Amino acid sequence: MEIIFFTMTTLIATIGPLDVGAVFAALSANYKKEVKKKIAFKATVVSMITLVFFALVGNILLTYLSISLAALKTSGGVLLFLIGLDLIFARHSGGVGTTDEEIEEASHKKDIEDIAVFPLATPLIAGPGSIGAIIILMSEQSGNLLNQSIIVVCLVVVVLMTYWCMLLADRVQKILGITGINVVSRMIGFILTGLAVQFVFDGIRESGLI
Repeated sequence: MEIIFFTMTTLIATIGPLDVGAVFAALSANYKKEVKKKIAFKATVVSMITLVFFALVGNILLTYLSISLAALKTSGGVLLFLIGLDLIFARHSGGVGTTDEEIEEASHKKDIEDIAVFPLATPLIAGPGSIGAIIILMSEQSGNLLNQSIIVVCLVVVVLMTYWCMLLADRVQKILGITGINVVSRMIGFILTGLAVQFVFDGIRESGLI
């Protein structure tokens, strides 16, 4: 249960299903319901493939690039801490979402496939924060196939939650409102900052510097 809670909290914070739903609602406002479903499905599939890919080959990439797990934990912890601060202060940066410039570019796209892949699938869902988080989570359980399988299942669940939030984006916004969404984001951000600091502590300890 501990690894499930830890993984779900980290991925929900870095992917941000509610935030994805809000951006999706804005970008797809002029589309028909059937088209919105197609966009959401395409974005979900692409982001799922991207994140599962990094989950499965993340350790191989680290070895090939000669990046130690300690270094990844430390750098990833710093990145996740900054993302946590963004959530706490209700700010949006490129680490866990799209920048204003990316949203502006996407708003002018007419190709549905392009909107689904960019900016929805990446960097909104499969962005630097979520990719870094899944690599760290999988690396920590290296050699433990059961725990790694649990992490992948949690990843699939969070991405499917994101898909659900995109389909129900308009309804969720009406129920929670901007304030409600920000309150949820702040709570998750607070937990994420604590997890991020622990990542940094673990990375420094495992590096042998102290």
